[in-house]
Amino acid sequence: MTLPMLSIQHLSKSYVAGRLVLNDINLNIEGAGLVAIIGASGTGKSTLIRCINRLVEPSSGSVWLDGENITALKGDALRKMRSRIGMVFQEYNLVERLSVMENLLTGVLGKTSAWKAWRRQFDPADMQRAWEMLGVVGLQDFANARADSLSGGQRQRVGISRAVMQHPSVLLADEPTSSLDPKTSVEIMELLKRVGMTKNIPVLVNMHDVALAKRFADRIIGMHGGKVVFDGAADALTDDKLNDIYGGTSWLAQ
Repeated sequence: MTLPMLSIQHLSKSYVAGRLVLNDINLNIEGAGLVAIIGASGTGKSTLIRCINRLVEPSSGSVWLDGENITALKGDALRKMRSRIGMVFQEYNLVERLSVMENLLTGVLGKTSAWKAWRRQFDPADMQRAWEMLGVVGLQDFANARADSLSGGQRQRVGISRAVMQHPSVLLADEPTSSLDPKTSVEIMELLKRVGMTKNIPVLVNMHDVALAKRFADRIIGMHGGKVVFDGAADALTDDKLNDIYGGTSWLAQ
């Protein structure tokens, strides 16, 4: 029997005793495609994403990638596993004083010695891949520009490119469009969708914009109160289901 690429089993998390942010989450993610995780603020979406790569430690349960229990790993084994999980952040998390090219190359630090990285002695093959990736996202003209000189949309493209440089088995994106204008948000979602298909990996996106989720996601997971209350295709996300997720539909366009 083929194991799912990513399996989340009975995952729970509480920051304060007796108050669950995640409550017995069970999900299997198989194959390429974009999975959107939606729900009101405070319902556990970001915590779920961050538990997958152990940026947040689960209180109980487990997360498995290709049959390996991520939640049981420590030290070098955990660092090696994290290198297989690309992460795109809401606030970009770029090294502002470094160039765009150098930020991309930080995506391969897991296989580059600290001494070589400090001296900026990167593998020529990695530098070529980074240059090609900048071409894909339309930023080759900015290769030597400092990250802090870029627009929000450009920074997010750098963040996505850096994550892809890791050769990830799965890509996680934590509210990647929340700080962007509508046009740029669409472009970022198009890029994330394209990455998933061309790299043949699942892309999990935590997001607030229901319309964007329905437009781009192959699968939508709706959360409410730390639990999964919807898991299905975009066309199955009816107003009744949105009511289950958000506790009302008065905010929907009439």
